[in-house]
Amino acid sequence: MPHHPASDQRTAPWQASVITLFPEMFPGPLAVSLVGQALQAGLWSLATIPLRDFGEGRHRQVDDTPAGGGAGMVLRADVVATAVDRTRAASPKAAALPAIYLSPRGEPLTQELVKELSLGPGVLLLAGRFEGVDERVLEARSFREVSIGDYVLSGGELAAMVLIDACVRLIPGVIGASESLAHESFENGLLEYPQYTRPRDWEGRPIPEVLLSGDHGRIEKWRRAESERLTRSRRPDLLNPNPKD
Repeated sequence: MPHHPASDQRTAPWQASVITLFPEMFPGPLAVSLVGQALQAGLWSLATIPLRDFGEGRHRQVDDTPAGGGAGMVLRADVVATAVDRTRAASPKAAALPAIYLSPRGEPLTQELVKELSLGPGVLLLAGRFEGVDERVLEARSFREVSIGDYVLSGGELAAMVLIDACVRLIPGVIGASESLAHESFENGLLEYPQYTRPRDWEGRPIPEVLLSGDHGRIEKWRRAESERLTRSRRPDLLNPNPKD
């Protein structure tokens, strides 16, 4: 279990550095809404490192055919390593960023992991392409492999954006009402309870009476019961994360 500081100890903005073949994809959705406003306000910073800049030869080659044969191309270890090393050498803060490779075979991106990463100085993300990355550079540069779900994307850029968004919204000052974070899905091991607002009755579907009662004890009890019901129905794995125990 990772150790979580009792409070945010950062002295500089949380930094996201992304090594990518497509830097033009950024900031993309990270430039809008609360995360975008926080970027403009300097609560976090974003840097893209074009992998092509470190390519080999006149054509800046970054990939080659898989050893042992097979379809597609693989990002070269030497090219990726040069990109990582030069990024880390650029500043002491960059050198301290944990390296993460977005990969379908990685550990799941959970809220617990998001908390851990959001409390650190930031992340150095590698957005893969093609058939993946030479295994040797993942080992040699101590990449932590992280997956946003059991499916395959065209590249790691969208996954990188998901990870960044999830982390940035936990940075103090990004979301105004910090209390709202405490009731979100996964914060207490359960899915979030249903939410309602005006109109009081919509298409014959009224807001549950208990939510209009003003009885905060009853409301809290109802919400807890609904969270448990939804979790049992949709994500029973959250209630028993270690079924073999």
